Amino acid sequence: MKVCNVHIRHIYRPLSDLIPLFHTLATPEDRMLATDKWPAMRLDNGLQVGSKGGHGPIRYHVIEFDPKGKVNFQFDMKGFDGGHWFLLVNPNENHTVLVHTILMNTSGWATLKWALAIRWLHDAYIEDAFDKVENQFSAHPKQTRWTLWVRILRWLMNASKRPRRTAR
Repeated sequence: MKVCNVHIRHIYRPLSDLIPLFHTLATPEDRMLATDKWPAMRLDNGLQVGSKGGHGPIRYHVIEFDPKGKVNFQFDMKGFDGGHWFLLVNPNENHTVLVHTILMNTSGWATLKWALAIRWLHDAYIEDAFDKVENQFSAHPKQTRWTLWVRILRWLMNASKRPRRTAR
């Protein structure tokens, strides 16, 4: 299955305000991803080509890094052929566009995983991340509401981590 998943957020601030946030990606002080709600991105050697890691069960490695606002990852998971990237685009001095793109082909079980769960969780993950970035520059905090399906998936994931009750 061909997948092209794009998220775009317009941040009405200069690129120079977003670059410092971008450089915290995958660090303990991450100011890009909503690590209070989602698994943090971990990379074994930080934001540099060849660094390996991921977030939660999603595995990838860095294939391109431009400190001016682009990082490109290649998936390291069976059935996920492609990658994803973050990009900061600066159309004018007081406007930066934050973009996250997944471009991949899925096969086998990966197609089912993507269609039923990963896609929905990913969309919520990225929108929460974009909210976090935008809220650092806004007096009116934004919080994108999760869909019912995302809330159910998160409940199921958390339920599987809870200790089971024993019969009396």
